[in-house]
Amino acid sequence: MHNRFLKHLTLSLWVALGVCGAAYADTIATPAADTPAVEQRVDAMLAKLSLEQKVELLGGVDNFFTHAEPNIGLPALSMSDGPYGVRAVGPSTAYAAGIGLAASWDPALAKDVGAAMGRDARARGVSFLLGPGVNMYRAPQNGRNMEYFGEDPLLAGSMAVGLIEGVQSQGVVATVKHFVANNSEYDRRHLDTHIDERTLREIYLPAFEMAVKQGHVGAVMSSYNLVNGDYLAENRTISYDILKKDWGFDGIFMSDWGATHDGLKAFRAGLDLEMPAAEAMTPELIVSHLRSGQLSSAMLDDKVRRILRTAVRFGFLDRPQKDVNLPLYSLQNDQVALNDALESLVLLKNDHHVLPFDASIKTIAVIGPDADPAISSAGGSSHVDTFQAQSVLTGITHLGAGKVKVLYSRGLPSAMEIFKKSTFSTPDGKPGLLKETFANDAFQGKPATSTVDAQVDLWKPELWTEHATQRQSIRWSGNFVPKHDGKYLFLTAAASEDTYTLYVDGKPVITQPHREGQAPLYATLALHANQPVSIRLDYRPDVDYSRMGLGVVAIDELISADAKKMAALADAAVVAVGFDPSSESEAYDRTFQLPWGQEALIEAMAAINPKTVVSVTSGGAYATDGWLDKVPALLQNWYPGQEGGTAIAQVLFGEHSPEGKLPISFERQWADNPTHDWYDAPAHPAGTNPTVTYGEGVFLGYRGFTSHLDKAQPLFSFGYGLSYTSFRFANLKTSTVAPDQVQVSFDVRNTGKREGAEVAQVYVGDPSAKVARPARELKAFRKLRLKPGQTQHVSLLLDRRAFAYYDVGHHDWQVDPGLFKVYVGDASNDTPLEASLTLQH
Repeated sequence: MHNRFLKHLTLSLWVALGVCGAAYADTIATPAADTPAVEQRVDAMLAKLSLEQKVELLGGVDNFFTHAEPNIGLPALSMSDGPYGVRAVGPSTAYAAGIGLAASWDPALAKDVGAAMGRDARARGVSFLLGPGVNMYRAPQNGRNMEYFGEDPLLAGSMAVGLIEGVQSQGVVATVKHFVANNSEYDRRHLDTHIDERTLREIYLPAFEMAVKQGHVGAVMSSYNLVNGDYLAENRTISYDILKKDWGFDGIFMSDWGATHDGLKAFRAGLDLEMPAAEAMTPELIVSHLRSGQLSSAMLDDKVRRILRTAVRFGFLDRPQKDVNLPLYSLQNDQVALNDALESLVLLKNDHHVLPFDASIKTIAVIGPDADPAISSAGGSSHVDTFQAQSVLTGITHLGAGKVKVLYSRGLPSAMEIFKKSTFSTPDGKPGLLKETFANDAFQGKPATSTVDAQVDLWKPELWTEHATQRQSIRWSGNFVPKHDGKYLFLTAAASEDTYTLYVDGKPVITQPHREGQAPLYATLALHANQPVSIRLDYRPDVDYSRMGLGVVAIDELISADAKKMAALADAAVVAVGFDPSSESEAYDRTFQLPWGQEALIEAMAAINPKTVVSVTSGGAYATDGWLDKVPALLQNWYPGQEGGTAIAQVLFGEHSPEGKLPISFERQWADNPTHDWYDAPAHPAGTNPTVTYGEGVFLGYRGFTSHLDKAQPLFSFGYGLSYTSFRFANLKTSTVAPDQVQVSFDVRNTGKREGAEVAQVYVGDPSAKVARPARELKAFRKLRLKPGQTQHVSLLLDRRAFAYYDVGHHDWQVDPGLFKVYVGDASNDTPLEASLTLQH
């Protein structure tokens, strides 16, 4: 969901921030159980409503509010985006992104984060927090991966349950999203996901199911995409039969903003609340069909009951939602954000024990576009503006104060610097590019205007903007003359739904198709000194103005001279690269490659300083084949929230041993991913929906890798993560303790010299199944903190579902009697303990 509507809200100036110093009393408002007393109160309220008043409650108002009904004491209830921070008007606390929280493998931490987010919401008067997101990670390009909890449904569901319990413990409704199979941002509003029943049930629904059945989540939000031909807000099979009937969900099923298309279909499919307003389920439409008997009044009452029940259970009728006793800027919540970041960081490589930095490191060069300012969160509706945030640079500088000298360079120019410094010549030899503007969007006829632009440097990294009232197209043409032989970077950038194609010597080298959003694109071409190449840029803005950027720069001129000097002077270099809100965001898929120039920067720094540590900000995997073997250490920091810089510094200096474990498989190449052949939507006729088939089935991520050992294996496996200490697993035992329960027990020992955390992971295989099943599936895990030499005995229960698959013939979960395998270790491909057991039923 996005906040394009926020600009229409009346802004209030938040002063008196109330910084938390001394401890304060939390206002706890845990939702009441659904008791007869609650239902009696709901019945009494419902009886006072007219038909028109009931129908009015089915649509939002003022973009982020529900309708008020004063005659029954129902206030307007506010909502805020909130996958990992309360995105209300004004700054708030930014926590580690969802995938970072998943990397902690710590549901207890998720509950702490949820409670902190709940306090942030109450301090701002927010009733509904629009999170968490629990869609599965299929491929690294998904622009929204950072909001979700990785590729495994058990891990995702466990983290979601913790977060939901924390949020709702503060009297705030959590909203699990985006229901369901929103696993890419490619044309998300039109994409039709074709997915078989078993795959849907085993991979893409369980995290939502856990959120409903275990987390008792108060609201569920539909996704934008279609599944098997129906938009989710209108998909009765999933949204009513599964969500409400099978799972017994009694909360509010709401649409994402603008995700409803057919009001009657949505009403019948179980949609309770259309946001941001009743644009499809209009009052006129619904009332007329209720009066004619074409829609069920009982179904209407059920929808209204859900809204009223939620208001009663969460106390919205009995107290102000805004708690002025809670500080807007909370040091308590900031500490939670730091803990969140510390547990999320994953050390992926540490050759020669380069980390942690020891006393011999006196000077550190901090270099890279992600080093400063802080990149707490990615783009789109998950982005949180903070009161303060620690960057990689400030974190290292503060922690190293008095001990280490810190040098800093961005290392690469900004996109705007490249646009402004690029030089071209017009077709007739004048400086600049010929700009021709056409009064249509097809470059037809005679240009309305013809001018010369010295540079094309009007880029604005906007996302949701108002469409142009009068369409136009703009063409720039001319030449670029390289000064010397070598590779040159051609960089382009527009925004939102703009489209363009860059031609070099008549050949298209960069194309931006029509999408909801976009990031800068680039191409690298080998050119020869003083041999001009022709340039033509065809641009179709979606707005009434130009926001195009175009630049060309020699690769060997990209890296700043200062950065090279600093790397040579320093005892170690920290190169902070990766994505940011302009290159990884809701509304579009990102590239698998790191953003432009960053691989060259890494290679240049590694060639100069042998102790180069690379820190990457991203929502998932990325290409490493050009540089990873040249650097000794790699730290994955996801989007670490406002205390990310402090956490990264503590790990680099050894004040905290890294403890994050990958919630995804990290492929060597995009082609190695099990979804590679199925991820992109094929071409489709105009006027039809693009479709994507989940052809990998249940063999997603590590399930595919561990089941097909004859194929390429991941660079870093699901569950993997290094520590500054070491652990040993031993003494695995399995026993049947009840007809449908198996106890798995084992010991974990810290065999190193310092305290650290380990995640014990239990996988199950079913080699005797009647259907094709993954070789290993995560079925239990436990995070442990152990002192040097300490051993902890772990005992975990596996229920019947842990051994079952979804039988499409019976539309139910099935356990085939026979042999099962249990694997225990610290990664999907590193399970030193193994046992066999036989189940009879």
